[in-house]
Amino acid sequence: MFSHILLPTDGSPASESAVHACIQMARELGASITAMHVMPVLHIFTYEPGVTESVHEQVKRERERHSQKYLELVEQRAAAAGVACHTVLVTSDYPYEAIIDTARTRHCDLIAMASHGRRGVKGMLIGSETQRVLTHSAIPVLVYRNGASPAGIHATFLS
Repeated sequence: MFSHILLPTDGSPASESAVHACIQMARELGASITAMHVMPVLHIFTYEPGVTESVHEQVKRERERHSQKYLELVEQRAAAAGVACHTVLVTSDYPYEAIIDTARTRHCDLIAMASHGRRGVKGMLIGSETQRVLTHSAIPVLVYRNGASPAGIHATFLS
């Protein structure tokens, strides 16, 4: 059915559930996973240009270190389940575009991602990257809903 799944993750509890369920699904399908994290571009403004450069580099390195560490944990969980997993760290102000571009360039045949369940005014103000991916992707998207148990999600998908 699917052989290469893109798994965008932000480390949130909803995303954690999606990681767990996606690894289980990939194991049963014999699929590989590309786990990815999109970091927003860092914008720092100050009156002292020298301070900006040093602080910018320090914060950027720390964010990259933290993101890589999280992606390594996903890779380890996949390996423990016997699932091949590669990781990608991307910097973009438009996560949905980075997700779709990565799925396309990595030849993924499914994007599996969490939904944080934002609705109403909060959904309008914060937006939904999942909704944007669903709207703009030509590649199928599997959405793991916030609050659903991974086992329930998995069983529903494979039924």
